Amino acid sequence: MNSSEGRLAGRRVAVTGAAGGIGLSIAERLQAEGAEVYGLDFKGLENLPDGVRGISVDVTSPESIRAAVEEIYALGDGPVDLVNSAGIVEDDVAAVDMPIEQFDKVYAVNIRGVFLTCQAFGRELLARNGGAIVNIASMSGNHIVNFPQKQSAYNSSKAAVTALTKSLAVEWGPHGVRVNALSPGYVDTPLNALKQHMHDIWKKDTVNGRFATPEEVSAAVTFLLSDEASYFLGSELLMDGGSSLR
Repeated sequence: MNSSEGRLAGRRVAVTGAAGGIGLSIAERLQAEGAEVYGLDFKGLENLPDGVRGISVDVTSPESIRAAVEEIYALGDGPVDLVNSAGIVEDDVAAVDMPIEQFDKVYAVNIRGVFLTCQAFGRELLARNGGAIVNIASMSGNHIVNFPQKQSAYNSSKAAVTALTKSLAVEWGPHGVRVNALSPGYVDTPLNALKQHMHDIWKKDTVNGRFATPEEVSAAVTFLLSDEASYFLGSELLMDGGSSLR
């Protein structure tokens, strides 16, 4: 696809967690769709594709995020859309055994980080009368409880992401800023590749018996950012291969 003819031609988009997994696929797809993409991550920025500007960011730090926003807007005054893809999952630990430090670490990235980046980028979008934000949640937030792994912190943090998305959509939607969430099921990423012993169970729990590809997730993100999704406000787009139907 010629980038000048893509659905996001002329748009600027910041992607958190862009150095690997789903975030990297999103950055690649948005660039192919004509967007100027800024890849925000704590490390691994050398993995970003040519043309994607890497910016080192700690999403749990208001100061770090504020510096990133200032750096991006110094490059141009046009609005910068946002995709919140950064996220972590705790080890397979029962809730009764989980150290509070581990719980807090998951929440720091998965919900504090989403709030802080939405807040910082949202301020700029509101000042410019419009834009779009997509938060990556999970089917695990509101639709299923994963099995056999135990991940109470991850699941509850992703439920918080969808609630935050709806709240921001109500606050900011009247001012032209669309905020939506995408909730994938199991995705074929390097992180999930480390858990081969669970794959057969997970695939059995999907209707079509397979994982999503990162490219399928990035296609859905592209749609939510695009003008084709102009009537989506506070929506949670679930793409779980039918896992929640079992």
